[in-house]
Amino acid sequence: MIDFLQNTIDGVMTGASYALLALGFTLIFGVMRRLNLSYGPSIMVGAYLGTLAHLHLAAGPLGVAAVTVAGAVLAGLYVERLCFAPMAAGAGIAAMVSSFAIWMQLEQAAILVLPRHTYPFPPLASATAWLGPFLLRLDQLIMLASALVLALGVQALLYGTRFGLALRAIIGNPTAAHLVGIDVRRATVLAFALASAVGGVAGFLVLASDAQVTPMFGMWATMKGLIAMMIGGLGSIPGALVGGLLLGVVEAQSQWYLGPQLRDLAAYVLLFACLVWRPGGLFGAAPVRDLARGRSL
Repeated sequence: MIDFLQNTIDGVMTGASYALLALGFTLIFGVMRRLNLSYGPSIMVGAYLGTLAHLHLAAGPLGVAAVTVAGAVLAGLYVERLCFAPMAAGAGIAAMVSSFAIWMQLEQAAILVLPRHTYPFPPLASATAWLGPFLLRLDQLIMLASALVLALGVQALLYGTRFGLALRAIIGNPTAAHLVGIDVRRATVLAFALASAVGGVAGFLVLASDAQVTPMFGMWATMKGLIAMMIGGLGSIPGALVGGLLLGVVEAQSQWYLGPQLRDLAAYVLLFACLVWRPGGLFGAAPVRDLARGRSL
């Protein structure tokens, strides 16, 4: 039982990083109804800029965090300008494919700038504590707290501010939102920048916990964030949080009881079960309504 509870704690801590990534995916999908496959590579660009600041400017954790978030936002806006802004309302597939092409571009650019496979990343905190028989890591506790605070913050932004009201109006009907005076283009860009900033925070916390960064981080972040969002619910902020935590727990338990070779398989089985049982995710609505309105991905 102790092993099971320790695995659950570890899974929740790891799942907090998935939740942060899913939160950014959810913001973009909720507003634009499109998938951004370059989301993870955009975060990786910010992380590589943070690594450069650490290696060449001797920046500390806070400085690296600021550079990472700023770099992720700039890379995210670059993706938005190239892949989403020029596309018409019904060109969701074209936008998704073009974001995949930008993924390859950003990944190759990062490899050219930093050609080694692995680079150091400054750790945020290395302290550990025992709560009875259970081991807790300070950096993972910070990650969990950040996921909860950011999820609550985004929820409050969407349902307690005029900007959030504008975003929800755009989600409901972008044409009607434009007709009542909402600047749809500006609100969409700001939502994209916010999602990228959340991704930058997630990237910094994950890499500070691992103390290293590799070019594969972009693909990892995209896959984990996308799976967590799909499990939790398309466009749902609480779903992003729950989906990420659930994915982390399932991976931790399967690694302990089934072995590391089956960890990812267990995650895909969980995703398949959720899609069969609830196609829109645990907290999301079924996507049939959007497809009927011609607003498919």
